[in-house]
Amino acid sequence: MAADKSSSKGQAWFCTTGLPSDIVVEVDGMTFHLHKFPLMSKSKKLDDLITEQEIILATSKQRADSDGGDGEDDSEIESEQQIHIQLQGFPGGSETFETAAKFCYGVKIEVSASTVAPLRCAGEVLEMTEEYSEDNLISKTERFLSQSVHRNLRDSIKALRSCERLVPLAETLGIVERCIDVVASKAALVDPSLFGWPVDELEPRKKTMSVKAKSGGGGAELWYEELSQLSLDFFKRLITAMKERELSPEILESCLVHYAKKRFPGITRCNRKSALSSSAASEAEQRELLEMIMTNLPSERSNSRTPMAARFLFGLLRTANILNASGSCKSALEKKIGVQLEQATLDDLLIPSYSYLSETLYDVECVHRILSHFLDSYNNRPGGGDDNIGSSRSPAIMLVGKLIDGYLSEIASDANLKPERFCDLAVSLPEQARLFDDGLYRAVDVYLKAHPWVTEAEREKICGVMDCQKLTLEACTHAAQNERLPLRAVVQVLFFEQLQLRLAIAGTMLASDDIPPVQSGRHSVRPEPKGERGAAVEEEDTSTWRTAMRENQVLRLDMDTMRTRVNELERECTTMKKVIEKIDKVGVKSGDGSRRGWKSSMTRRFGCKFKAQVRDSHEPTVAETRRGRHHGNQHRPSS
Repeated sequence: MAADKSSSKGQAWFCTTGLPSDIVVEVDGMTFHLHKFPLMSKSKKLDDLITEQEIILATSKQRADSDGGDGEDDSEIESEQQIHIQLQGFPGGSETFETAAKFCYGVKIEVSASTVAPLRCAGEVLEMTEEYSEDNLISKTERFLSQSVHRNLRDSIKALRSCERLVPLAETLGIVERCIDVVASKAALVDPSLFGWPVDELEPRKKTMSVKAKSGGGGAELWYEELSQLSLDFFKRLITAMKERELSPEILESCLVHYAKKRFPGITRCNRKSALSSSAASEAEQRELLEMIMTNLPSERSNSRTPMAARFLFGLLRTANILNASGSCKSALEKKIGVQLEQATLDDLLIPSYSYLSETLYDVECVHRILSHFLDSYNNRPGGGDDNIGSSRSPAIMLVGKLIDGYLSEIASDANLKPERFCDLAVSLPEQARLFDDGLYRAVDVYLKAHPWVTEAEREKICGVMDCQKLTLEACTHAAQNERLPLRAVVQVLFFEQLQLRLAIAGTMLASDDIPPVQSGRHSVRPEPKGERGAAVEEEDTSTWRTAMRENQVLRLDMDTMRTRVNELERECTTMKKVIEKIDKVGVKSGDGSRRGWKSSMTRRFGCKFKAQVRDSHEPTVAETRRGRHHGNQHRPSS
């Protein structure tokens, strides 16, 4: 019997077939005015309930007749003849019952991945089995599950998500277990190379799908999005099933990262959209989720790591500090970050200090521990450690060196940062981490400027973290005029500045001395000129030779003059060392004013009054620039 029309009025649902309804079914506050025969033909449960209600009504009517009721009572009994049934806790609610009722009336229903599990549970509750009636609801939903849903990865995740409000019935029917197994097996067939890192927001990738990805249920971004909608309990069970099937670390980690990004608000600073369950989930639930993610993250280092992965881990670490996670969870995060510290940025290292015991603005101790984990992992890498000092420098250690120098410059302005913490972090890096110490000098200068109250001994200790021999000429010039530096540091800077000037001039002289052999070699390989053109070429070469000789003589004269100047400076430095001892005794009584006066006079004596500029610590020195320029002139053909 097919229903011609159905209508809904407020909290009531009517099936109009031209016959008055003789049964009312109430589900979750919604009343359905139906007919008993279509329902009884498909549902054994409703058949039993209706038969029971009819027996009760018949008994009541017989009792009323035996009492000899009047006509008014007869009308009341007739009005109560309509059967009323209540279905408490119906799986899927009133919407699912409405679909099941339409199925009983013979209406064609549409089943989807999100509705098949509730309908399967509804068929179980209503006992709509194949034994009771052919082609019933249970057999229809089971066919759809096996032939449609379980062949598609995304649909299987949708069906699994719909089971969250069907527990424990969905567990009893095995729907949850089957969906988890299908999702784990389908995910194992997905090629990680077909999709990019799911949290890459810096450069949006092109969403390409191959035939293999389509057969697995669509692009990675799509089924990751469906996966992030699951509850924590179902997600934990799914991750466990994936690990049992030995999925690739890239897929497993991508699932965890995408799920965490959807659940934690502001985990990445470039995207601060509200998370799905941030308002509903309690602090304990978020802490449980965080520790579950850290427990299941693969421990091995991936070769296809991106900077966003490091940013995500730093976001997890900030979340762990806010939620006051366990010490083991924080330690595991710090160790995992340390393994790939070279991929972090300065913004990532600026972790706020959430402890009331810490006086600094940023968590310096945490960064120090992360750096220690990096050095441990770096020493264990092939080609890392102390054996690499004499050979070419590793790009990873150089990047971390520049990163830590920038971090020191940022935290140096913190008035509560103690000199011991600053020095400990500065000297933690090995020598090969810095090609030049200009970045470290910049951090020292910022610290001394922000902490004018430190003692002279602390100033010397702070300046001792940098190597004056590794300062460029520009940094040496700036340091020679820096009144915040102690006198001993200024003397060292001046000495090594003159040493660098001497080496630069010596390099220039060597380059000049190499010009005649190159020129003579060029004459030897050139064929002997003939005629007027050959004579012109020979005359031009002779002129070039004479010019080079004159330049060589001028350079030698300049070298002699510079050598004399350097000797004078060395004598003045020797005299200055003797005077400094007397100044130190007088300086204790006269204060900082006398020291500054001596620095100013010393600066005037050395003539360092031109404007200084500190260059980046990873740029070439002046000596290297000049050496490269002369090397290029040697091989440049003459016009």
